[in-house]
Amino acid sequence: MQQPIEILSSPADVDTQAGGCCGGGACSTSSADTAAATSTQSFEVDGMTCGHCVSSVTEELSGLAGVEGVDVQLVAGGRSTVTVAADAPLRLDDVRAAVSEAGYTLVER
Repeated sequence: MQQPIEILSSPADVDTQAGGCCGGGACSTSSADTAAATSTQSFEVDGMTCGHCVSSVTEELSGLAGVEGVDVQLVAGGRSTVTVAADAPLRLDDVRAAVSEAGYTLVER
């Protein structure tokens, strides 16, 4: 029997630099002009043992719409933590499918 996975999400802070990139105000930004806040979700994945495993999972998850970054904390032979930053929360089914396509198992908690 599978149990639901716990998804940890929190919006990232968006920093703006007053005065623009050159400090002269010519290209100043407001919070409305900056990128949307990022949703960060963490998942556990079984079966990863090496850097190649990390690359495979990262590549598959990076292919999902809206994904801006993937960080894997490898626990060789155990449950690795995979953190995904995206412009909106990802659907669990999409994450499960991407991890499976890479050859690994999403841990359902």
